[in-house]
Amino acid sequence: MFERDVKNHWQVTYQQNGYPHVQQGWVLSPDRKDEFDPFILMAEDWFKRGTFSEHPHRGFQTITYVIDGRLEHIDNHGGHSILDAGDIQYMNAGWAARHAEEAVDDDLIHTLQLWLNLPKRLKETTTSYQNVFLEQAPVVTFDGGHVRVYSGEIAGVTGPLDSLVPITMSEVFLAPGATYQHLLPTNHNAFLYVLAGELEVGTSQTRLSKTMAATLTFDEQAAGDSSLALTAVSRTKVLIYSGQPIREETIAYGPFVMNTEDDIRQAYRDYHDGKFGPPAVL
Repeated sequence: MFERDVKNHWQVTYQQNGYPHVQQGWVLSPDRKDEFDPFILMAEDWFKRGTFSEHPHRGFQTITYVIDGRLEHIDNHGGHSILDAGDIQYMNAGWAARHAEEAVDDDLIHTLQLWLNLPKRLKETTTSYQNVFLEQAPVVTFDGGHVRVYSGEIAGVTGPLDSLVPITMSEVFLAPGATYQHLLPTNHNAFLYVLAGELEVGTSQTRLSKTMAATLTFDEQAAGDSSLALTAVSRTKVLIYSGQPIREETIAYGPFVMNTEDDIRQAYRDYHDGKFGPPAVL
């Protein structure tokens, strides 16, 4: 079995934005999107109500993980929900999404939002949303910890998140000294983000701690599963994501992710011409 290792790793840095977008950091910076394919970016945000009010999207998917606080979702298809810590929301923006993501009341919300690309053939699909609440994601225990599976087939269970492209998303908890072999499709590009604690990762036993991210080695031409070794130095929580690369020219501009500059211009025209539908309001 292919044994994974850390390819690159870095400490996330943060900027203080003031009110209402209090703090932000790039877990995955958009200027490295080719390296992260099929992922475009991941933003970590602390914000108050009014930061991410009604706005459009086209051409990609999002996976929003709530670390703390309550996140209110509103879309122009009549959707409305409130998510708590450990819940996630998946959105396929597809052809034309209009939605808002707001903190509830006076909460300071803390989230991770991952942008997941769509291949050209799926960029005009119907917009859809899916909530996965903490208690809906199956949990598999092992000696010294457990893994919660949000998406993909991991540890003998399948997560409920239903992405249009093949991905996995898991949350791993480890007690001090615990070890775990996490299996991922060998041909998936993968990364992890440490939410708490410190651990050793991969064949090189690279030490990573809270607010550090890493990309992992993979073999895009291989079939079957690969193994990622994790050993906790202290009590640890880590998110692990993987996806099959799309390998298409991609342009991310503002709220749109398309294949050409003409596609981007067309998205702006369609939005201003009202083709995205009415605003998202309660």
